Amino acid sequence: MEDDVFQLRQLPVVKFRRTGESSRSDDDAISGEHEIQIEGVRSDLEAVELEDGAAVPKEFANPTDDTFMVEDAVEAIGFGKFQWKLSVLTGLAWMADAMEMMILSILAPQLHCEWRLPSWQVALLTSVVFVGMMSSSTLWGNISDQYGRKTGLKISVLWTLYYGILSAFAPVYSWILVLRGLVGFGIGGVPQSVTLYAEFLPMKARAKCILLIEVFWAIGTVFEVVLAVFVMPSLGWRWLLILSAVPLLLFAILCFWLPESARYDVLSGNQEKAIATLKRIATENGAPMPLGKLIISRQEDRGKIRDLFTPQFRWTTLLLWFIWFSNAFSYYGLVLLTTEFFQEGDVCNMSSRRKAVKAKCSLACEYLTEEDYMDLLLTTLSEFPGILVTLWIIDRLGRKKTMALSFFVFSFCSLLLLICVGRSVLTVLLFISRAFISGGFQAAYVYTPEVYPTATRALGLGTCSGMARVGALITPFIAQVMLESSVYLTLVVYSGCCLLAALASCFLPIETKGRGLQESSHREWGQEMVGKGSHNLGVTRSNSGSQE
Repeated sequence: MEDDVFQLRQLPVVKFRRTGESSRSDDDAISGEHEIQIEGVRSDLEAVELEDGAAVPKEFANPTDDTFMVEDAVEAIGFGKFQWKLSVLTGLAWMADAMEMMILSILAPQLHCEWRLPSWQVALLTSVVFVGMMSSSTLWGNISDQYGRKTGLKISVLWTLYYGILSAFAPVYSWILVLRGLVGFGIGGVPQSVTLYAEFLPMKARAKCILLIEVFWAIGTVFEVVLAVFVMPSLGWRWLLILSAVPLLLFAILCFWLPESARYDVLSGNQEKAIATLKRIATENGAPMPLGKLIISRQEDRGKIRDLFTPQFRWTTLLLWFIWFSNAFSYYGLVLLTTEFFQEGDVCNMSSRRKAVKAKCSLACEYLTEEDYMDLLLTTLSEFPGILVTLWIIDRLGRKKTMALSFFVFSFCSLLLLICVGRSVLTVLLFISRAFISGGFQAAYVYTPEVYPTATRALGLGTCSGMARVGALITPFIAQVMLESSVYLTLVVYSGCCLLAALASCFLPIETKGRGLQESSHREWGQEMVGKGSHNLGVTRSNSGSQE
């Protein structure tokens, strides 16, 4: 026995810390979190650095804890094969969403000419999609919080696929108006894929992965324009609507592979299912599971709007709502303005030309030319450098400053459009504007799931998405209707809105850079409340997040 104790005294106690991981607070050190102190045995910890993405060695995986949370498991398992598959699948959902959005800027001028629609009906055709998205965003968030992320996502995708294909057979304007509104209702649930995706990502990879998923959005917008170039002249807009639903069809087939969120299962009291999901991920990634019992920090009610307005999150929610509103208002406004500007050729004489044809403006129409499609494709490609810039600065400047910078650059470029510029300069300014406003959108998609706890994460993202749809709902009447009265007033509205959004980003009370996803709202600035060590039989132990 004495020999065993002697050998135990000689063994070093190893504490793993990932490179770049923020240190625990002084309170954590006092509470002795993750330490075991046995009388007569050395308790000093030898720090060992792990590179980003490196898994804890199997022999040391969770060596001193008999309990762990989902966050601990996700961090221990790390990023691997499972996350790569999930990235592609989530990307398909985003690609489909992007194509359904991008098609609005192509479909509007086509139906304007083919059905001789007045400008307000063209704007309404775009707005009705966002009405559906706005009205359903909170609903999908509630469904995801109450019945599971996977359930809400599957229903929304199948809904969008069905009505997306059906809208291609609309015989008259009223039919396509209703069917596109129902498509928008389904699209409102697609952002829940980000919630599901983020909850399977380790902290160090989360921001980069969510931003890289946005590459699929850019691919979707580019693919839609390329598809329009080949389909519109020969087959027409009906076939464009059908072919645009292909990514949705692929996702609907493959989404049955998706597991339910382990965080959601634990919150629902289904620990066995959560453990099975985590074991499946660990097996696919070839990494060890943490040892011990899976626990939750605190059981909470889920999906309550009032939780978004607790003292801790009240200002965050209100400011995020305005930020998301401004993002969608400006992004989709720019998409619609791009086709309007390219049809006119330049900004210089746009206002005077519109006044000259004011009497017949509502029924005058111009089809998009090959040159228009090429310039539209060029500005759409700007989303790729926008992603790269955001990817580079978001972990350097932080989420808040990244959003603020994106809004400010868009606002500045919008003001430059007030100067008399030709088509080439116009294309460059639209390119830069779209790159940064899409980057701001991506930063908001990173920040929002990080700032809310698991209990309200889907609802928080859903309500923010709903406010984004309000902005997208209003923007067609600015970019298509107000534009006929004043080009300059239209640009000032967009520039001013983004300037205010930049200020709102700076005033957000919580910065989520370098922070894990919250399991519970009962934390100080989103960190787990560290439990005090319990004392039992001469053994001092702290179980992080456990409930005694």
